[in-house]
Amino acid sequence: MDRRDRARVVAVSFVVAASFVAVACIPIVNRDTIPTGSAGFSTFRLTPTSEPVGASDGTGAFRTVCDFSHMNFDDPIVYPGQPGKAHLHAYFGNTAASASSTATSIRTSGNSTCRGGTANRTAYWVPAMVDTSTNDAVAPDELVVYYKSGYGGVRPADVRAMPTGLRMIAGDMASTAPQSHVHWECEDLGYPSRIDHIPSCAVGDRVLMMLEFPQCWDGVNLDSTNHKSHLAYPTGSGCPASHPVPIPVITYNVYTEVGPGQDTADWRLSSDTIDDPELPGGYSAHGDWFDGWDAGVRDAWIRNCVQAAADCHAHLVGDGRAMY
Repeated sequence: MDRRDRARVVAVSFVVAASFVAVACIPIVNRDTIPTGSAGFSTFRLTPTSEPVGASDGTGAFRTVCDFSHMNFDDPIVYPGQPGKAHLHAYFGNTAASASSTATSIRTSGNSTCRGGTANRTAYWVPAMVDTSTNDAVAPDELVVYYKSGYGGVRPADVRAMPTGLRMIAGDMASTAPQSHVHWECEDLGYPSRIDHIPSCAVGDRVLMMLEFPQCWDGVNLDSTNHKSHLAYPTGSGCPASHPVPIPVITYNVYTEVGPGQDTADWRLSSDTIDDPELPGGYSAHGDWFDGWDAGVRDAWIRNCVQAAADCHAHLVGDGRAMY
């Protein structure tokens, strides 16, 4: 072997070693046991109702509930067209979301696991939960999505509908410290258990991850290079001049039940750094949102719930229709 051959071997060895170190920093996932979720609905699911919207405390609120759909190693926002490049994600909503998804395909194809069926083909995804004692991904139960107004100094009447095709990310997948817009708690214990990382919850209880998205849009871009800078959080007195268009505050509430024999001390997000055993799980919490709403339905609940400062619960559109 001459000097050039030895140099090539060293170079390849260095790349392999570097790749191994990078992969070893996040949880290993058993690909043979990745769970499957709901097949979703292929139809538009709205029905007439005489149920009135609820009274409000000055804020407007629309919610929807989505079952777990599927998992994959894709990220249609960060790595479009590059299947398998991301850490493992858990998806809700659009059942066809994958690396090949586009703004058009999200809006026009795929079933939906959300109330309303294909009225809401939005793709919602978060890093998968991994039980590091077994390397198995843990299937989440459901996602409750809040679309609200009246916070951060933004008046409900000033909120505008999200533009068709908008996509965004909240949270930092590389974080190794608490994040200001992420909270965790045990569902049965409620607010007193709220902390900044995965909590210790009993078997039969559900771990709740809460993630809040920015609500101020720049009014121009449907995406940005880092998938964040086209949006901003309100200042407390409204939206900043750089991002003057307020949209609803989107909040993810992801519920995952603790099963028999499971200990949440072993749970980590698929994006968590685990080379430090003293670092708790959950610091890397983040979420992706890729618009797939039917524009007419979206505009109805924006107008009748969010802008009107009414409480539409988790099913009312506010115009005499309910999602089911």
